[in-house]
Amino acid sequence: MRFHAVVLGLLVLLPLPAGAADAPYQQRLYRLSEVLGSLHYLRNLCGETGNLWREQMEALVAAEDPAPEQRTRLIAAFNRGYRSHSEIHMNCTKAVASAIERYMKEGETLTLETAATYGN
Repeated sequence: MRFHAVVLGLLVLLPLPAGAADAPYQQRLYRLSEVLGSLHYLRNLCGETGNLWREQMEALVAAEDPAPEQRTRLIAAFNRGYRSHSEIHMNCTKAVASAIERYMKEGETLTLETAATYGN
């Protein structure tokens, strides 16, 4: 749950210009979107029920208020993360649990570093 709280914190800290060209942190947000998509699939595969990670993605997009092209790229990154695992993993295994742990750490690191570097 710490990662969940950190993502919410990132949304508050970043200066998010509506409709601006790619912000300096945009590539990090694309990767974070992919991580959120991966977590949405994998955590549900391993028994988590609900849409926590999709909701985090929706909150990220709402806070960012991106231009149409950037919005499309954010959503595509989320979907890429989701689909890349849904095509491979059908059961919760040790490998999946390990992947979840790695994505949780990566997401938290991305969020903390982005907030520290680009936050207000």
